[in-house]
Amino acid sequence: MAQAWKCSGLRWADSGPVLAWDGGRRSALTWGKRVAFGVADGGVRTCVGARGHACPVRAVVPGRSTGARCEECARLDRAHSVAADTIADDPRPYRVYLAWFGPGMVKVGITAEERGSARLLEQGAVCFSWLGLGPLMAARRTEELLRAALGVPDRIPYGDKRAVRSRLPASAPERAAEVEALHARAGALTAWPESLAREPCRVVDHVGVFGLTDLPAAAGEVTELAAGSGVNGKLLAAAGPDLHLDTGRGVVVLDTRLMRGWDLVPTAGEDGVTVPVREVKGEAGVQDGLF
Repeated sequence: MAQAWKCSGLRWADSGPVLAWDGGRRSALTWGKRVAFGVADGGVRTCVGARGHACPVRAVVPGRSTGARCEECARLDRAHSVAADTIADDPRPYRVYLAWFGPGMVKVGITAEERGSARLLEQGAVCFSWLGLGPLMAARRTEELLRAALGVPDRIPYGDKRAVRSRLPASAPERAAEVEALHARAGALTAWPESLAREPCRVVDHVGVFGLTDLPAAAGEVTELAAGSGVNGKLLAAAGPDLHLDTGRGVVVLDTRLMRGWDLVPTAGEDGVTVPVREVKGEAGVQDGLF
């Protein structure tokens, strides 16, 4: 029997996306690479724990959960999360950013300066610009200012991001236009915290990094993994936690967060997916009853 591995998620390195595995192993992902794995027969999905610690009861978690944590471990993880606004005394400097995911989809957020653009890659931001740099609470106040004064959200649903990746504007200037306009409007506001240093608008475009140029429309999205099922396809693009795979029967999007907590084994054979897949409606090239 092939050795089983547990995936700890998709990471973004300087060289591009990599799949990380428990124990430290990493698998670099390049366009055209075959992504093929199966879920061990008879297996169950177990909680991945919190803050680097294993779940004490190895709780079983639902296949559709992107967090892959039981209720108690999820609570512990959120209790030490800047994103959940539960930490107020972090001494590190933070950046405020505007991120664009597609037409009409711009969000404001913050990230620790030491992380660079990693947070933007993890979210699948097609392009972004920094707004300012300063202490955590000043960054938080600026984020709230933009939400209240300009109506800029701090979250964009992943389903909305996926729906537009194959039909983004063709040129970088077109993709940058909304970020530039909002950056200018934000700069005109007068209530910025004094401790936050403003940064000029310099839009960074990730279309090439993600491999989104000429990306075919998705025919389906994996909704969960299941014992005895599998995935086999050629990697066309990756954005945030998502892999866009050519399965030979259409492009299928796999959210790699669904892989966490399962025992996975390598497989071979023809392209295709036997995991549960939701057909994407209204996209070009979708066949009835594809999966």
